[in-house]
Amino acid sequence: MSGPPAEEPRVSLPATHREVRLTALPEGALTPGHFEVVTVPVPTPGPGQVLVRNQLMSVAAVMRPLTLADPDAFGLPQLLHRAGEVMRGPALGEVVHAPGTDLAPGTVVRHRAGWREYAVLGAGEVSPVDPEALPDPAAHLSQGFTAWLGVVRGAGVRRGDTVFVTGAAGGVGSLAGQFARLHGAARVIGSTGSRHKADRLTRELGYDAVVLRGAGPLDEQLRAAAPDGIDALFDTVGGEQLRAALALARRNARFALVGALAAQLSDDALAPTAISTLALIARSVTLRGISAADHQDAMPDYLREFGRALREGAITYPYTRLTGIDRAPGALCELVEGRHLGAVLVEL
Repeated sequence: MSGPPAEEPRVSLPATHREVRLTALPEGALTPGHFEVVTVPVPTPGPGQVLVRNQLMSVAAVMRPLTLADPDAFGLPQLLHRAGEVMRGPALGEVVHAPGTDLAPGTVVRHRAGWREYAVLGAGEVSPVDPEALPDPAAHLSQGFTAWLGVVRGAGVRRGDTVFVTGAAGGVGSLAGQFARLHGAARVIGSTGSRHKADRLTRELGYDAVVLRGAGPLDEQLRAAAPDGIDALFDTVGGEQLRAALALARRNARFALVGALAAQLSDDALAPTAISTLALIARSVTLRGISAADHQDAMPDYLREFGRALREGAITYPYTRLTGIDRAPGALCELVEGRHLGAVLVEL
């Protein structure tokens, strides 16, 4: 006669943990004063839930809290934070306890409840990480999937293309240019805000040329970098950079829109960008907004390509690694100010 099911071994847990809360929505510049690090009890999972000890979390400029007149109409709830709430973002962690699920303690999972040392999530909200898929576990927190989707499915980059990547020094752009080259682009041009980062983009990440915000009209700089025009755009910024790209678009150019930082980092996150629809029609330009949420079927292909490229040295994953959850608010403010190249990860 069989006995009762074996119980999971009890794990010694601290009574409390730390989490980062948004204290107020920014009006103007984001500062560490908009956040607070608070100590609260470690949560307890119920049936079908998972308690995760977070080990590494990602910080990205797109996480800047947005002030919106009608947040419910925005349509991207994962980007919205309200005053008093815990911040959210991608994280890697280890399963501590998962009653009533198939997840064993010790399983490493990826989820979106970062900005806290421990998190309770539904079993369907965590994804086990294959330790063999990528050579560096931190790469599971890269924004490489967005970069790959924009290059492959959004812009359809192909051999011989001239590609313009806006926000090229960010966590997405720093990988998008490399994926464009991997998919046959003959010339890759980026945009960034500092000469130091521009030099690193050409020296370390394979960019052929870089246009600088604040160093003269962007359309003139882009024309000098791409005198024959551009075939594809990977856009994380929008605004005047999107307009400059359209002015240089060749016939049948493909534009992948994956971000709108020009608006998100301003006082009006829904600010429109004025573009010529006649120019789109006359040159048969395709604009495609692309979200990773709609393309999860591509994840296996992306992981195979990204993992292989990392192992072979065909792609590098640039990131800064900080230690301690208290560093996260300052890191986000620095990213919004453009003070980092690539991704920023916080070790918890």
